[in-house]
Amino acid sequence: MADNLTKLVYKFGDGIAEGDRSMKAHLGGKGANLSEMSSIGLPVPPGFTINTDSCKYYSEHGGEWPANLDDQVRDGIDHIASQMGAGFGDSENPLLVSVRSGAAVSMPGMMDTVLNLGLNDEAVEGLASKTGNPRFAYDAYRRFIDMFGDVVMGVHHEYFEEAIEGLKQERGVSNDVDLTADDLKVLVERYKAIYQQHTGSMFPSDPYEQLKLSINAVFGSWDSERAVKYRTINKITGLIGTAVNVQAMVFGNMGEGSGTGVLFTRNPSTGENKLYGEFLVNAQGEDVVAGIRTPEDLSQMEAVFPPAYARLVEVTQQLEKHYRNMQDIEFTVQEGNLYILQTRNGKRTGAAAVRTAVEMVEEGLISTKEAVRDMVEPGHLDQLLHPGFENPDDYKSDVIAVGLPASPGAAVGKAVFSADEAEERHAAGEKVILVRIETSPEDVGGMHAAEGILTSRGGMTSHAAVVARGWGKPCVAGCGDVVIDYKAGKFTAGNVTVNDGDWVSINGTTGEVITGAQKLVAPELTGDFGTFMAWVDEYRTMKVRTNADAPADAAKAIEFGAEGIGLCRTEHMFFEGDRIDSVREMILAADLDARKAALAKLLPYQKEDFLGIFKAMAGKPVTVRLLDPPLHEFLPHGEADMKDMADKMGVSFDVVKAKVESLSEFNPMLGHRGCRLGVTYPEITEMQTRAIIEAAVELSQDGVEVLPEIMVPLIGTVEEFANQKAVIADTAEKVFEEKGARVDFLIGTMIEIPRAALTADQIAVEAEFFSFGTNDLTQMTFGYSRDDAGVFLPEYVGKKILPDDPFQSLDVTGVGQLVRMGTERGRDARTGLKVGICGEHGGDPRSVHFCFEVGMDYVSCSPFRVPIARLAAAQASLAAE
Repeated sequence: MADNLTKLVYKFGDGIAEGDRSMKAHLGGKGANLSEMSSIGLPVPPGFTINTDSCKYYSEHGGEWPANLDDQVRDGIDHIASQMGAGFGDSENPLLVSVRSGAAVSMPGMMDTVLNLGLNDEAVEGLASKTGNPRFAYDAYRRFIDMFGDVVMGVHHEYFEEAIEGLKQERGVSNDVDLTADDLKVLVERYKAIYQQHTGSMFPSDPYEQLKLSINAVFGSWDSERAVKYRTINKITGLIGTAVNVQAMVFGNMGEGSGTGVLFTRNPSTGENKLYGEFLVNAQGEDVVAGIRTPEDLSQMEAVFPPAYARLVEVTQQLEKHYRNMQDIEFTVQEGNLYILQTRNGKRTGAAAVRTAVEMVEEGLISTKEAVRDMVEPGHLDQLLHPGFENPDDYKSDVIAVGLPASPGAAVGKAVFSADEAEERHAAGEKVILVRIETSPEDVGGMHAAEGILTSRGGMTSHAAVVARGWGKPCVAGCGDVVIDYKAGKFTAGNVTVNDGDWVSINGTTGEVITGAQKLVAPELTGDFGTFMAWVDEYRTMKVRTNADAPADAAKAIEFGAEGIGLCRTEHMFFEGDRIDSVREMILAADLDARKAALAKLLPYQKEDFLGIFKAMAGKPVTVRLLDPPLHEFLPHGEADMKDMADKMGVSFDVVKAKVESLSEFNPMLGHRGCRLGVTYPEITEMQTRAIIEAAVELSQDGVEVLPEIMVPLIGTVEEFANQKAVIADTAEKVFEEKGARVDFLIGTMIEIPRAALTADQIAVEAEFFSFGTNDLTQMTFGYSRDDAGVFLPEYVGKKILPDDPFQSLDVTGVGQLVRMGTERGRDARTGLKVGICGEHGGDPRSVHFCFEVGMDYVSCSPFRVPIARLAAAQASLAAE
């Protein structure tokens, strides 16, 4: 391949293909696929792609182009003109082009597009004469002025929209298509006046000036607020910029013999193997995608354009076989001739992803390995676990409107009418439904914050629908019965008004809009899910456990495929029922005997918990973490609550208050907690060990296989661990003697303090397993309080100081070094040392990949994230092949 700043432009069309689909990082997904489709003989209008390195250069050099880009762009235009038999700026036979973005990763609607470029006052007359259709020519011209003004020069689309609405009122018509050619000539002049008024200059007539400014706009849109926010939300990193695709225009708005559409080769909501999409007669592509007009179902196209539809069906089958994936295709029919403008792997819901993967294997199109590696993202499985409505029949009387079922699932929240308000309320802990006439890329932050999205305009392939499906957000689109009043902060459906802050529910599977907060239930998983996950486990080598503190959680995790418990937090058990009273009695105890008496009351509760968990996890390992939080967390802090505790404990208020004050710490996360409690109060460790071992022995005697692992938290030195290990081992021996039976068990530790990772070789001499507690390890490595860092971390991510919130996705560069070091040093000292992770990162796909790379035996995560971790672990294994 040539130097990336030597060859900047890659041509395609009519058998010419200077790129291919392997060059996505260089040409963007759209550009790479345009070349690929050209190479396999599909009807692709000719064009060229400017590489992503040019965008990077533009961003880094104050808007300057690389030295030879201008010459290569002009050569690219000559290529298109030659293929089309037209001239750029020619007054008799003008060449018109589109200018579109195209990053390596699909970002629907996030960057800029300009259509019909090349028109001016002379060229529009030539186009009208050439086509014999003045109305079409002036419609294309007014669209170009609107789009160029909005996208390139910042003249907001609303100004142009007001002008066309005003002209329609003057002419007494309701639809754009009812305006005549003469009307559109008037509109063009009004649009040019709006452009001049807001820019202070005349609309540019030189097509090369138009082109350069438009290319700059696409380059610049890479760093737009909406694009940056979309990449942040979707964790898209490592890209250097967008490519720019310049392509000959084909026209779906040349009359009743033309049209445009968008389709998926399979239903993106359900995965059904049936073409799914929309088209519009006499329209341009932006009319469909932007939701400006409500389109027809694709099935109607066969009656309108029979030959083009038949060819389209052939193309969809060819593309699906070629790309070995479900495709999202944009097409145009110009006077009966079909043109393919774009194809890409289609974004889909979790349900559709799993069904498509299973059915494409059954159809012989792909292998099970491809299904696991390429067809389903870990986030898709997360969507499958979203709730639905408890009983849809119960709310039928509360349905106030029905729109298009754009993205399945149920959502309940308070109605809000702006993206900013959605983000603010979400940050305050409220659940919201974002209600918009139509969404735009600027709304992505609010869309992500909302539980679901409701729009009154737009179709199944509108911006709202595509983005919502990609995120697994329920969405009802094109709900024309809903009349939205932004200024008043309300919407009306029939005789029902829903105000800002009122509860509303939406069913993205049926398109129903329902008043009130309807009850939700957990989803059910299909047979396809089970089939797919069985394939996942065939390719997975790293085990997946769960974090669970109760038998019900353990049972749910097993249902999702957990292979054990990686973290059972004993302190959570202390808050149930009256147990807290015994904990508080232990804390108030004045001497050892009193503490032991209080702990004796807790013992049966702890033992009962372990009996339930061990039984639920029969035959699977269970890692039990000894008491971790500081004791003050079990005490009340309000005066009224302290008085209640004093009454219940039979002591004075002053005694309780004094104990609360004595346990108060300036920095509790670094205070008297974890193994430090066990060292200070070994009787706590003794009681918990006795509960664990007694439960294990009794179940073993009943024929239940129990595999307990006792984990000491928060150690920083091998001496701390050795101290607690001795207490655990001595207590276990006493139980074995009392019961006359033994069970095998392990004693290990959490590695969550940087010093523990640095001295892992010493600790591993004593410890039989390591489990990295990456929540605390991240906190102590960065020096960030995880309870307070939310104030500044979003800004750090936004300003690219950090690539991600390190509490959500493991910081591989820093914290990861400690994890790798601790694992390697530990295994150097103890061959076969079992190593896992039990922080929140255990369910984060990228963190799971890192854990696999380091050589961990397992990851552990919350029950509902177990399927996600299983798939991420399998994909990590396949990526290493």
